[in-house]
Amino acid sequence: MDVKERLSEYAEMTENALQKYLPQTECLQKSVLEAARYSLSAGGKRIRPALVMEFCRVCGEEPETALPVACAIEMLHTFSLIHDDMPCMDNDDMRRGKPSCHKAFGEATAMLAGDALAMLPYQIIADAGLRKRLSRDSALKIIRLLGELSGIWGMIGGQTIDLENENKRPDVSVILEMYRMKTGALLEFCCRAGCIAAGADADKQLAAGSYGQRLGLAFQIVDDILDVTADEKLLGKPVGSDAADGKYTYVTAVGLEKAKEKAAELTAQAKEQLVEFSDNEFLMGLTDLLLERRF
Repeated sequence: MDVKERLSEYAEMTENALQKYLPQTECLQKSVLEAARYSLSAGGKRIRPALVMEFCRVCGEEPETALPVACAIEMLHTFSLIHDDMPCMDNDDMRRGKPSCHKAFGEATAMLAGDALAMLPYQIIADAGLRKRLSRDSALKIIRLLGELSGIWGMIGGQTIDLENENKRPDVSVILEMYRMKTGALLEFCCRAGCIAAGADADKQLAAGSYGQRLGLAFQIVDDILDVTADEKLLGKPVGSDAADGKYTYVTAVGLEKAKEKAAELTAQAKEQLVEFSDNEFLMGLTDLLLERRF
C-alpha cells in the first residue's frame, strides 16, 4: 500500500471537483469568487477529503459517493483558515507559502470569501441528497453533524477558547479540550460523515468518531511541535509564530519530549479504533504519516 499515492489520488479527485463548484466566471461579485478560489486552491494535504472518501470506501461504497461531502469539508476548513489569518484573529500574513487571503484581496473581501465558503458546504450536501447521489437521510444526518462539529460545540467553540486564553497559561486539560474542539471536531466529522455516506452501522460510526477525535488531538500537538522544530520553507509560515502570538500551547505546557510522547500515544489509540474496519491498511499508514510529517 502506497499511502502517499492514494492520498494524491484523493487530492486530485477533490481538486477536480472543487473547480466545478467554484468555476471561473464573469459576474459582478467576481472579486469574492476569486478570493475564495485563491484560498481553496492554495494547496495543502487534503487530509480531510481523503478521510471522508476512505471511510466511505472501507464501509463498502465507492469513494466517489462521498466526494460532495469531501469537497464541502475542504471548503469549510478553508473558511476557518481565512478567518483565522485575519488581523482580528491570529493576524498571519502567510498561509502555505503564499500571502493570506486578506493580504491578497483586502480584509473585507477575505471576510466575505470565508463567509461564502462557510455557507456553500450545506448547499452542496443538500444538493447531493436531492439528486440522489447520497440518500436524503444520509445528507440530512451529515448536514446536522457538520453544523454541530463546526459550530459552538466544535471548531468555532474551540477557536473561542483559544482567543480567550491568549497571553494566559491555561491548564493542560483546557488546552486539550480546545484542541479537541478546534482541530479534532472537523476530523471527527470527516470520519463519521464518510461512514454515514456509505450507510454504515452505529458501531462503525462510533469507532470512526473515536478515531477522528484522537487523530485530531495528535494532529494539533504535532502542529505545536512543528511550530518549534520545522523547516520554515516547508512549513509555509514563520516558525515560532505561536510564541510570538502569545499562545500557550501543549508543547509550552509539558515540553517538547513529553509532547512527542503524547502525540505517539494518541496515534496508537487512534489506530486501535481502526480494527472495526477491514481493509484498513491505508488508514493505518495515513495515521502514522501524520504523526511523522515535517510540515
